[in-house]
Amino acid sequence: MALQAGACARIPGESVRPVVKKVGIIGLGAMGAGIARTLRANGYEVHACDLRPGAAAAFAAQGGVACGTPAEVAAACEVLVSVVVDAAQTESVLFGPGGAAAAMKPESTFIMCSTVDPNWSVALEERLGQVGIHYIDAPISGGAAKAAAGQMTVMSSARPQAYARAGAVLEAMAGKVYRLGERAGVGSQVKIINQLLAGVHIAAAAEAMALGLRAGVDAAALYEVITHSAGNSWMFENRMAHVLAADYTPLSAVDIFVKDLGLVLDTARASKFPLPLASTAHQMFMQASTAGFAKEDDSAVIKIFPGIELPKAQAADAGNFSGTVPTGPDA
Repeated sequence: MALQAGACARIPGESVRPVVKKVGIIGLGAMGAGIARTLRANGYEVHACDLRPGAAAAFAAQGGVACGTPAEVAAACEVLVSVVVDAAQTESVLFGPGGAAAAMKPESTFIMCSTVDPNWSVALEERLGQVGIHYIDAPISGGAAKAAAGQMTVMSSARPQAYARAGAVLEAMAGKVYRLGERAGVGSQVKIINQLLAGVHIAAAAEAMALGLRAGVDAAALYEVITHSAGNSWMFENRMAHVLAADYTPLSAVDIFVKDLGLVLDTARASKFPLPLASTAHQMFMQASTAGFAKEDDSAVIKIFPGIELPKAQAADAGNFSGTVPTGPDA
């Protein structure tokens, strides 16, 4: 379905439920699509847009409302949820051509779900507040499956007025919503710490699996033992399953952790705080990125290790990679 500028569109013939409440979603990647479906399942009419051709139309075919630009979403909804990759994309969503900020009504609320520099988030709250827009700093975690099931985690901070207007949306789209402070920045700071652990755990999981492969241990047997032993982690169990399936289709790409661990290190550097493990993990993801695996699943960091033979694709179709880097908050 082709979208025309200036109008949101439903699939012709779609049955329409009475409108009770509306929410806008900007970004229908791995996490955003799940959030959109969860909100619909909780009774919201969801208006959505995405830069990728066909993504919003596909969402409309499932019963949502497709829009061509963030401004069109903002014109239709008083609560907008942005689920894009980083601060630069968020800036574009708000202030770029067809951006949402100019179209948002006074007292509307913007919920930002990306992993960003906490200081940038503080500044965005102030910038939006100057034009009468409420802001919730709300990074997310849990992966695409939990987003689709309404079970992801939100690490939020915001002024009480913002929670009063959009707190119900947060509760509807997640299994756990943490309210960590009354100003923006705290949510992003906690997400930075989460990403430190997530990145280090993925790098360590890849290193352990690579050592096992180099030693000639059967990969499936190693996975079975570790996932039932004290050395297990959620990241080992989740990401090394991708390696066993030889499926590097990105749910969270290598370059997401190049970015996120870079933010971790920048945050720590400001106070001269040492992060030796995070620094090493960041170098591993940088190496994987420059070796040509930037847009593959972050489990592809295992490909930097020499002298190992990785499992071959069986049921998984490892060649079905689209080249699109999805939203990053999957960790």
